[in-house]
Amino acid sequence: MTSGDLAGTYRGEGDAEGVTLTLKAPGASESGPDGGKVSVRDWPTGDWYRSELGEAFDGSGTWSVVQGGTSATEFAHLSLSFTAPERFLNGDTLDSLSIATSGGRTYLYAEDDPDVCPSFRLQR
Repeated sequence: MTSGDLAGTYRGEGDAEGVTLTLKAPGASESGPDGGKVSVRDWPTGDWYRSELGEAFDGSGTWSVVQGGTSATEFAHLSLSFTAPERFLNGDTLDSLSIATSGGRTYLYAEDDPDVCPSFRLQR
């Protein structure tokens, strides 16, 4: 998967109902890792910031694709780094999503195993 393959707006299903995630690929003049800018609406807040931000927040930051390994259980995933409304440390909120494609559709989900039906899923 490349940033061009993943760029777009994803809408939540199941436990992610009402969540929106938008991935923007870097511009032609930008260089760097395979990723770009991310913005989210109604994103689930981690335990550390829940008392300050509530159950969900609107925010932004950067994203990158982390390619999977060579074994059958290692899959590519999307890594998110939020900088607004404030910088989140790794693990303070949902910041890693698995990537799957099916029937021409792209899905992002909070589960390591694509054979498990994830309850937090976003579709482009």
